[in-house]
Amino acid sequence: MVENEGIRRYVAHAILWIGIAVVAFPVYLAFVASTQDNALIANGQMSLLPGGHFLETYYRTIFVGTSGTTREPVGMMLFNSFIMAMSIALGKIAISILSAYAIVFFRFPFRMTVFWIIFITLMLPVEVRIYPTYKIAADLSLLDSYSGLALPLIASATATLLFRQFFMTVPDELLEASRIDGAGPFRFFKDTLLPLSRTNMAALFVILFIYGWNQYLWPLLITTRDDMQTIQVGIRKMIVTSDALTEWPIVMATAILAMLPPVFVVIVMQKLFVRGLVETEK
Repeated sequence: MVENEGIRRYVAHAILWIGIAVVAFPVYLAFVASTQDNALIANGQMSLLPGGHFLETYYRTIFVGTSGTTREPVGMMLFNSFIMAMSIALGKIAISILSAYAIVFFRFPFRMTVFWIIFITLMLPVEVRIYPTYKIAADLSLLDSYSGLALPLIASATATLLFRQFFMTVPDELLEASRIDGAGPFRFFKDTLLPLSRTNMAALFVILFIYGWNQYLWPLLITTRDDMQTIQVGIRKMIVTSDALTEWPIVMATAILAMLPPVFVVIVMQKLFVRGLVETEK
């Protein structure tokens, strides 16, 4: 029995390492390509070992730019994507937690109707309402601005639903104790609900940051200047029609750099992220 358990453990670990290799190998190839000469890549003679152009390629990628259809340095694109992702994540959390708090702890007419109206918006993602959203953004002069990148994507019915479900598990005794202590609605929200919601907010922040970071369609429409484009749009513009003109080392370096912020956020907030997803009792 013990031998069978050991064999199963080894098989499980072998499958895990095979899965890691399948996922990591394309990333390794992108890194290797970012350190080699463009002529070798274009001719299909790329080595599987890193080349000697690491510092040159990454310096040019971050601070200089490419000679393709976009000439902006990737450092500016990373900054734009970071501002957009942070604004979307923090904005969604702030609006959703306040709306869920109002729906659960305040008694007002048509309270559940309001919640279901919010919930129904799940069927209307930005891709479905892309034209009217763009028209409103253009009328409000939000084109080529950080507000235009983030504001139309801030509202989140999913986050509202998750916060509502959590607030419904908060014991009524906490609310009564706060009232006895003379705490008003704002103090109860700040001193009681926010600390209890810490892991939920962390889990949502990771998900929403990656959601905002990976946006492509909306930044492509809302930005017309190179200095306002995000990293996802920039990667696409670097790949020109003719392979001979595409600077593949810079494209691959940009792809590697585009992966770093989401990976960093996941690593830093891993414990809170897991707790926010699996905890049932607060």
